[in-house]
Amino acid sequence: MDYRILICDDDEDILNALEIYLRQEGYGVIKATNGGEAIQAAGNAHLVLLDVMMPVTDGIRAAVKIREFSNVPIIFLSAKSEDTDRILGLNMGGDDYITKPFNPVELLARVKAALRRYARLGGMKETSEKGMYQTGGLVMDDNKKRVVVDGEEVNLTALEYNILHLLISNMDKVFTSGQIYESVWNEPAFHVSKTISVHIRHIREKIEINPKEPRYLKVVYGLGYKVVNVK
Repeated sequence: MDYRILICDDDEDILNALEIYLRQEGYGVIKATNGGEAIQAAGNAHLVLLDVMMPVTDGIRAAVKIREFSNVPIIFLSAKSEDTDRILGLNMGGDDYITKPFNPVELLARVKAALRRYARLGGMKETSEKGMYQTGGLVMDDNKKRVVVDGEEVNLTALEYNILHLLISNMDKVFTSGQIYESVWNEPAFHVSKTISVHIRHIREKIEINPKEPRYLKVVYGLGYKVVNVK
């Protein structure tokens, strides 16, 4: 599995150092310099390293927003070492808290441990059989091009199937309307948000018990769409 780590810090030296450490371990890196950028990019990451004190949106507020659409591990980085700061960070959605200046070896160990927990607890669910995808009662068998919800087969059009396949095979990853269009239609995307929203609505009508309160196919407002991992 190729993991992508989002690193967010307004100190360029720290940002560059983190990138070097992580790339040496084989991780992909996404960089952000403030909380607003981190919120935008978190949907494409498997773990977030988040500085607490930042401009635009601080790390605590960014974590709260990220938790609205993602369960990826969040590790806070902060120059504050008081217990009250640690507790606040963990209560606001953080999984771990590292005090600056940090030891690179310890930081990498914390990152690896968080990713192991995330994968083991199902945040990055993998099926035993290639081509099989499942979240809750929704199952896609790509070998047979078959979709079943709570034991009942549902009939999707080719476009609907390909959209759902893109999303369920990248569980919890957020795709913009443009990314969905270019992946499924294999054409450049221009003003396609309405087209995609119509297809998303049709898919929901077929796979959701209540399409207005979807369990599987979620919209991340201002960002795009994703299929979530339901236990």
